[in-house]
Amino acid sequence: MSTNLAVHAPTNALRLVTQAYTSLLLIAFALMPTQFIAYLYFQQDSTLKFENHLFHEFAIAVATLEGLFVTYVTWRCYQSSGEPLLRWLTLGFLGFVLIYSPHGALTGMAHRNLWLFLLYGPASRLAMSVLLFVGLLSYSQPSDEVEKRSDARAWLMWIGLFLTMDIAVALIAYSPYAGHPAVRLSMEGGALVFSVLNVAAMLMRRIRSPLMLIFGISVAWFAISSLAFMLAAPWNHMWWLAHAIFAGGFFLLSYGVVQAFRTTQSFSAIYSQEEMTARLAESMAETQRALQQLQQSNQRLERLAATDPLTGAGNRRHFIEHIGDEIARAKRSGAPLSLLSIDLDHFKYINDSRGHSVGDEVLRAFVRKCLEAIRPYDSVARVGGEEFMVLLPGATLDAACAVAERLRSAIEGAAFDGGANPPVSVTISVGVSEFGRDGDTLDGFLRVADQRLYRAKFEGRNRVIVA
Repeated sequence: MSTNLAVHAPTNALRLVTQAYTSLLLIAFALMPTQFIAYLYFQQDSTLKFENHLFHEFAIAVATLEGLFVTYVTWRCYQSSGEPLLRWLTLGFLGFVLIYSPHGALTGMAHRNLWLFLLYGPASRLAMSVLLFVGLLSYSQPSDEVEKRSDARAWLMWIGLFLTMDIAVALIAYSPYAGHPAVRLSMEGGALVFSVLNVAAMLMRRIRSPLMLIFGISVAWFAISSLAFMLAAPWNHMWWLAHAIFAGGFFLLSYGVVQAFRTTQSFSAIYSQEEMTARLAESMAETQRALQQLQQSNQRLERLAATDPLTGAGNRRHFIEHIGDEIARAKRSGAPLSLLSIDLDHFKYINDSRGHSVGDEVLRAFVRKCLEAIRPYDSVARVGGEEFMVLLPGATLDAACAVAERLRSAIEGAAFDGGANPPVSVTISVGVSEFGRDGDTLDGFLRVADQRLYRAKFEGRNRVIVA
């Protein structure tokens, strides 16, 4: 599987080519409106006009309603995330709506005072581009405090500022300087400059999140629409095209806002497909590591639950369960099954005379000797202080007796570590039973082995009793 994946994995060169192609496509999409502007500028008669006041009023009314809706959605996103960029986006949309709406309301003034009708458009675009630029500069800054988000006085102050700008535009429109080309061109040129600065700042800061990519393309369209307005005359086709380009950018940016509202309610916390794939792979790897650690922990817990902590032998609970399984297997197959019940002779005296640390070491050494004397698939368990049991699957009573005698001799001939004192000599007593022959139930099987162990102790210890 991994070999096939390696064979079909794209090369670095192909990755670079596809990345460059994707970048060119995005640049082409961002600059697409310039083709229409060039076509109208060089091919169309600039004197051709389409003057329809009712259509213009309807279009501005729709744009105003949409702007109010997008402003509200952006404000809700800001209230949720507190992202500074969303605060400035909200102000940008709100400022555009409040300054732009008189452009439609005063359509009828186009013949009496052209500038009162005309200047609200560039003024609204200038205010919006400035606020969007300030918002971009605040990208990735810490979220605003909840108190700041809900401060109504700050929002009312901005609304008052935008209404003041409406009054200022009206005063300029009635001034002697209203018709000077520098007035309209300074507003439209300012909107163009700040929109270009937005795009440049994004490229310099290498901001590439999906929603910010939409933001950048939208602002590029705003810049291009300002260029079209500067080349246009009222009511000609270039003028209408400029409106369409700006509306396209506004629609695109509003799409990004709605996507933020429907997902994370933040512009900076939405990731590209590559980022999502990388984050998913990282999460899956972390989950896999956690599962492995959990599995290892469970295995350790299972071993601890089944093991005597001092000697490493099985404990009584686990050993009884194991005997039950082996009895069931012996019943199915008819194979023999034998048991050794073992007790270390005079172990209390060792603890009392040599100390518990020596006694503990004797127990550990006994288990090691026991494991050396039995087969790999046999099992040993500590069922009491100095009491042990050894289960011998497939062993008859005679074979078990031979194992017990071999173990008894090994223990008798061993010298156990006595620490700073002389070595300790130990002997064991063993009782042996065979399932079926000495009982056909678990209790009977265990009881016979214990009875024979007690008999071995009663008869002088250091011996094996079979019958």
